[in-house]
Amino acid sequence: MRYDISYEKRCLKYLKRIERNTKIRILKAINNLPLGDVKKLQGNTSDYRLRVGDYRITFSRDDKNLIIKIIEIAPRGEIYKKI
Repeated sequence: MRYDISYEKRCLKYLKRIERNTKIRILKAINNLPLGDVKKLQGNTSDYRLRVGDYRITFSRDDKNLIIKIIEIAPRGEIYKKI
């Protein structure tokens, strides 16, 4: 089962700004979704988070259409303030 991955525009902009090695680690982890260190976010949301070192990637998953939408990529301290 292979998911199609789509990115929010702000995620692509953020990936352009970060260091190359970190970017490669994040992209490898995203391409392996839904595997990895994934947890469902608490509350009444249907979003998930992926942990890659000190970075967190929030995403939503549509199992019916096999689509994963990357919502946000940020360091751990910043991402939970936005949710």
